[in-house]
Amino acid sequence: MMSSTKLSFFLCVWLLVLGCCLGRFVVEKNSLRITSPKSLKGTYECAIGNFGVPRYGGTLVGSVVYPKVNQKGCKNFTELDLSFQSKPGGFPTFLLVDRGDCYFTLKAWNAQNGGAAAIVVADDRTETLITMDTPEDGQGANDEYIEKINIPSVLVSKSVGDSLKEVLSNGETININLDWREALPHPDDRVEYELWTNSNDECGPKCDNLINFLKDFKGAAQLLEQKGFTQFIPHYITWYCPEAFLVSKQCKSQCINNGRYCAPDPEQDFSKGYDGKDVVVQNLRQACFFKVANESGKPWQWWDYVTDFSIRCPMKENKFTEECSDEVIKSLGADLKKIKDCVGDPHADVENSILKAEQQAQVGKGARGDVTILPTLVINNRQYRGKLSRPAVLKAICAGFLETTEPSICLTPDMETNECLENNGGCWREKSSNITACRDTFRGRVCECPIVQNVKFVGDGYTHCEASGTLSCGFNNGGCWKGAREGRAYTACLDDYNKGCTCPPGFRGDGVQSCEDIDECSEKLACQCSDCKCKNTWGSYECKCGRGLFYSRENDTCLARYAGSVNIWMILLVLVVAGCGGYAFYKQRIQRYMDSEIRAIMAQYMPLDHQPEVPNQVHHDI
Repeated sequence: MMSSTKLSFFLCVWLLVLGCCLGRFVVEKNSLRITSPKSLKGTYECAIGNFGVPRYGGTLVGSVVYPKVNQKGCKNFTELDLSFQSKPGGFPTFLLVDRGDCYFTLKAWNAQNGGAAAIVVADDRTETLITMDTPEDGQGANDEYIEKINIPSVLVSKSVGDSLKEVLSNGETININLDWREALPHPDDRVEYELWTNSNDECGPKCDNLINFLKDFKGAAQLLEQKGFTQFIPHYITWYCPEAFLVSKQCKSQCINNGRYCAPDPEQDFSKGYDGKDVVVQNLRQACFFKVANESGKPWQWWDYVTDFSIRCPMKENKFTEECSDEVIKSLGADLKKIKDCVGDPHADVENSILKAEQQAQVGKGARGDVTILPTLVINNRQYRGKLSRPAVLKAICAGFLETTEPSICLTPDMETNECLENNGGCWREKSSNITACRDTFRGRVCECPIVQNVKFVGDGYTHCEASGTLSCGFNNGGCWKGAREGRAYTACLDDYNKGCTCPPGFRGDGVQSCEDIDECSEKLACQCSDCKCKNTWGSYECKCGRGLFYSRENDTCLARYAGSVNIWMILLVLVVAGCGGYAFYKQRIQRYMDSEIRAIMAQYMPLDHQPEVPNQVHHDI
């Protein structure tokens, strides 16, 4: 077995080589927008943690809490009787903790178990933002809780953290909006993504998680690729051995093609098991398989090959061999000869065009930055941060599409994140009817007042939603008071959201919780005429007059019963007389008109009594 000193020295050489070859690591960021208080209002940058589930394409609103104890989050909050579970209708809790004393992943795990919806880590030193990553191999990386972290995590600068803590110490409330909508580019209707991976299956939980991800994600990846929604390319990281170490046992066992392409030993033990060069050769086979499959128009077959190889040819069963790889390739119907020609001779002192291109591609170009973390997913030329799981990665890829161009797989229940199942996602909910403003989407949960039975609810979606429109009273009575008694029913809903809930006539109150009956009799609001007897009823009153009088509610007075009849007969009589007079006048005018017309016609044919005769004036020509 190789001594720990030699092993540590050789690993340092790998890091030195990596540092020389690669020069720029990009910290992926999202936005942190403070909405209150006014003194801190603004937008700040924060670094996305490389674990948990960032809400790519979405936002998350919450209130910041800084614990009085365990401020670095290294202890279990439940054991300290501390809970950060938000109350129904309240904002989710974002736990603010300080950097230091334990791994970032442990802080996030404790925050999640304590009920926090997200964790905000404040840096403890003045520096540019860094990427919070999982522990390295042998330094807590084997802790199984890491893959169970589902909340998003961000790192803020020391100055931002100090400002948050100062405001919170004064008793003020801080509300923030974590925004990942622009964390990944989404320019068009196709997503281009890469997976920087490795064929090694003996690196502990990281390798196990990668293999499980490949198996789980294969179906979705192939569907997206076959439909033309995505373009996928696998990549593999290799390093070269420094010239001074070419003759060393370490380089010879870890490299191919005379030290040009190397990979670390799978077990970090050079005296047993498989060597790094075995990993490099298998990486090369996988890259060549993709090249040949892509040329044949079936690039999605790569997923079948890598998953089948991991199942049929594991290192633990000593099947990590070329022969086993050939059997897998044959079973998939791929061109084995073309793949072998692509691989070439690993022992020759020549360059391999595939692996040379892979080394060049490791160097960052544009906004992507160098690839230094394995595995690394790159979506639309931006490195993905977060755990490799099917729901999380599929959500990120869906966020890479231009809005409204997402494929159907992004809009199915398969993409739900189940954020609404726990504490209703921190959104508003009407308990009696279980109506909720929480809507689960692939871009994360959204607190948005719903539309139920054609009734639109309005509000902020977090603390309240109210029915609006002309149909609002038909749904839960518009959230207003209603009551029934003594055969009568009343409601404070007016079917007009702008007027709100108003107690009906005969009642007073807020219209929401209660409306109390008004006693018109005792408060002398009605039936105050002489000889009246007043009786209060629920929502109204009854008034009776003495001496046979009739009560007029409109005038709140008593009237003689016959007076009403006399008045009616008088009105009828006046109408009859007026009608007869009008008719007589009409007949007279018609008669006079007819007489004048007849006289005019007769005058044309015979002289009337008061007109003289006219002599015949007709002449006959000879």
